[in-house]
Amino acid sequence: MRYVVIVEEGETSYGAYVPDLPGCVAAAETQEEVLRLIHEAIEFHLEGLREAGLPVPTPASHSEYVDVPAV
Repeated sequence: MRYVVIVEEGETSYGAYVPDLPGCVAAAETQEEVLRLIHEAIEFHLEGLREAGLPVPTPASHSEYVDVPAV
């Protein structure tokens, strides 16, 4: 499965979350590290859903960029 991951840069760290998997988040000092951690978090999250007998959400989110003029 392929899920959209949102990565946000903070003042001192990076955060990541998966819109289709509420509660699936990661934080790290670097972008590379947060991407590795969110990958692990997704696997762990899906494993937990399966073990609990819950449905695994089908990826539904997508991303687009929208260009607007700078003022």
